[in-house]
Amino acid sequence: QALNLGTTLSMQGKKGLLVDNDPQADLTACLGWRQPDTLQTTLYHLMQQSIADQPIQTREAILHSDEGVDLIPSSIELSDMEMSLVNSMSREYVLATCLHSVRKDYEYIIIDCPPTLGMITINALAASNSVIVTVQAQYLSAKGMTMLMQTISKVRRSINPNLQIDGILLTLTDSRTNLSRSTVNQVRELYQGTVHVFESEIPSSGKVGERSITGESILFYDRKNPVATAYTPGSCVAKFCPECR
Repeated sequence: QALNLGTTLSMQGKKGLLVDNDPQADLTACLGWRQPDTLQTTLYHLMQQSIADQPIQTREAILHSDEGVDLIPSSIELSDMEMSLVNSMSREYVLATCLHSVRKDYEYIIIDCPPTLGMITINALAASNSVIVTVQAQYLSAKGMTMLMQTISKVRRSINPNLQIDGILLTLTDSRTNLSRSTVNQVRELYQGTVHVFESEIPSSGKVGERSITGESILFYDRKNPVATAYTPGSCVAKFCPECR
């Protein structure tokens, strides 16, 4: 979702930076860098520089994609960062420190996080102004969202009081299945009046899996696909952006 949102904003003329904050480095691979572990500088190296109180070479890590968005890549090394952060001073703010020097260069910085609630995710929440909570239209995914919402509340209370929840985005929806419809209705009912749930939904599509092979977002791979349509201006992305609400 981070790739499609970032690409959509780029197509609207907005300068954006994507940050791959996931050790699996799927975002990095989907943008065309298929062997992220061979990259000279990744997010892991930037965070290590910050922990060691060394000059942080953030701009050296930035890659420029064909889709008009810049990327700070990830690699499997980032999985070691959890242990490194345990004994680090101001451990919640390491990522924020890495991004500080380039914030003024971009209109949007989108941080893609792993589906876990470890310290690298806490770092992303501490570095952000707002968060979009994505939840798949599946029972276990919706059930795990409760813990994430609690974590966001704790971060806002004790680490980043400026953190806002832009809303909950339902993904992999399929109106043909009872499970998907039931999960969508359950999420909307549960958070009605407390957290904004985007009207637009990201449907399930086999094309999304195919485009990962080409190193393109769905907007470049198949612009007529329902997933791509959900991200076009006037649809999903307009509801994501606080300026457009």
